[in-house]
Amino acid sequence: MFITHLIIGTVLAVTVVVIHALALDRLLSFLERIGPRIYGMFYRQWKVPMLTITILGILLAHTAEIWVWAIFYQVVHALPDFESSLYFSTSTFTTVGFGDIVLDADWRLISSFQSAIGFILFGWSTAFIFEVMTQLYKQDKIRRTEHS
Repeated sequence: MFITHLIIGTVLAVTVVVIHALALDRLLSFLERIGPRIYGMFYRQWKVPMLTITILGILLAHTAEIWVWAIFYQVVHALPDFESSLYFSTSTFTTVGFGDIVLDADWRLISSFQSAIGFILFGWSTAFIFEVMTQLYKQDKIRRTEHS
């Protein structure tokens, strides 16, 4: 059973990593495509909608990844209902881990994979946001004014 759970955890982790990679790739392409239109519409404040779209796109990716785990918990009957599975999946993926809903010993190894991969994907998302911000602010210079 231990080896089976390692394999299942690895397959689920790889699945959400692929989802994340595809989502960020598509999001970047979308930002590049709509950037000129957003700039034309918002001019001076164009970075705000671009960053908002970035954050919402990443949130959508994380939501899909959380649902993958929640669906798995339901398929194997690890939790009593889908709401519990989704709640548990969200708290585990975000590494909050409240502990008010727990898996029995048969499935707890799987949830450790979810925590680890969630932690990594949030880091990846942060790096992506930083890169988008770097590109958006690349041409702008931050100027300091000395007060006499």
